Amino acid sequence: MDLKRVALGLHGKSYRTAEIFLKEAKKRKAEVDMSTLPPYMQKMVAAIDHLDTEGREAQAEDALLYSTRIQNYVLYASGVL
Repeated sequence: MDLKRVALGLHGKSYRTAEIFLKEAKKRKAEVDMSTLPPYMQKMVAAIDHLDTEGREAQAEDALLYSTRIQNYVLYASGVL
């Protein structure tokens, strides 16, 4: 997902760029089959929709957290880790 780019954009005060990547992340979220995910990942992926309701600093921190956790889950589930 583009959540890491959201976090980097917000930290660099490139708010328009962060907004564009957040929209893209939401599009990718819609492509995920939530029924195949464990409950903790379902909550995390669902929380992506609420990122734009937070302050910019909290939004950046949460986007980076979600990005890292989702990336680690995908790598672990695919057997890379």
